Amino acid sequence: MKVIHNPYRFWASIFIGMALAALPAPALAQLSLGTVVDLAQRNSSAVKLAEADMQKAQASLSQTKDVFMPAMILGSGLPAAPTIGFNGVPPSIANASLQSLVFSIPQIQYIHAARAGVQAASLALKDAREQVALDASTAYIELDAVNRELEASQQQEFFADRLVTIEQERAEAGVDPLSDLLQARLTAAQLKLKRLHLETRAAIISKQLATLTGLPVGSITPDHASIPEIPQVKADEGKITIPGIESAQMFAISKQRKARGDAKYVYLPQISFSAEYDRDTKLLNNVNYYFRRPLKTDNLSSGFSIQVPLFDLTRRARARESAAEALRATVEVEQAQRQNEVQIAELTGSLRELDTLAEIASLKRQIADEQLQAVLSQLELGNGAGSGPTAQPQLAPKAEQLSRIDERQKFEDALDAGFDLSKARLSLLRALGHMEDWLHELHAK
Repeated sequence: MKVIHNPYRFWASIFIGMALAALPAPALAQLSLGTVVDLAQRNSSAVKLAEADMQKAQASLSQTKDVFMPAMILGSGLPAAPTIGFNGVPPSIANASLQSLVFSIPQIQYIHAARAGVQAASLALKDAREQVALDASTAYIELDAVNRELEASQQQEFFADRLVTIEQERAEAGVDPLSDLLQARLTAAQLKLKRLHLETRAAIISKQLATLTGLPVGSITPDHASIPEIPQVKADEGKITIPGIESAQMFAISKQRKARGDAKYVYLPQISFSAEYDRDTKLLNNVNYYFRRPLKTDNLSSGFSIQVPLFDLTRRARARESAAEALRATVEVEQAQRQNEVQIAELTGSLRELDTLAEIASLKRQIADEQLQAVLSQLELGNGAGSGPTAQPQLAPKAEQLSRIDERQKFEDALDAGFDLSKARLSLLRALGHMEDWLHELHAK
């Protein structure tokens, strides 16, 4: 049997195999900063815990209010076998009871405390979402800067390899000493170490983003165009409130109202309502034998119960405990406010320095770029200084590689300074309570 070879099928299989082999394990996706922040907020354990606390606070508020709603209980006391004698409780086919609280001043305070607890949980949820947004934004911006630094570092390694080759040839020709070749190799080794450091740093940040978003490690490629400019904000003289501090304040108010309710429990009346219906039965019992007249089949009773606590040591101890918890919560609010004020002062001072450092790094980068252009011009056209005794010597070929390495280094330094400035600005936005403005910028971008 003759086998017919199809050249098109052969080359198609080759190309498909090469394409499959070239596919990375995790598919890289260029995601915007806004998308990453949204994914992080949905995947965050802190946000999920805050949402659970919010649901718990809402249920607690419903519980404090529902005590004023009648609670119905259905039951039955149908005898299982013929009874002997009478135990004082008429057997019933079915019974129903209603119970509710009608009037209680402490319970009103508990309702107010629960409402404050719901507001505290809502603000805590907002605070958790803002913290996750800050963490995701910082990691995303840092990964973008590190990736750009890594690209520049790879270019530096290429220039360093060319420098080593040039020095190797010049050393073999006896033009340069061996020390210049060793210095070139040292430069190449140092640049390799820096590139390895950047790769490790990028891997760690990628793991952080994967943990925040729930996406596979290494599957996020930053989109530099999606990063909006971080606004410059300054500390105001007025009162600064952030969701975390506001949540602590509402939590303290909740504790204070609960303590007020516990303190008002003694000496104040409480009124309750109750109603009960019984469908009695004479089956398997001789209950009528013990009564002067036969019992009715249907029985209904209702009434109000008034209680005035006069002496209750347990409640008094609970009131003291609640007062201590309220005092602790109030002090924690003051402590959080002072810590935030100190953080604002530190960030404000650091921002001035970081802003200046970023400006210096940018100027150094521009100078290095101008020096590189001058070196390239001199190598191409000569220095134009003539051949007199005071003329500048002609630049060696290695000058180009050294200038290119220096220009790339200044570029990386500018990226590092820019990231430090961005991180400080984001932290100050968070400390001043303007994080929501940043989230609006992300969604608008």
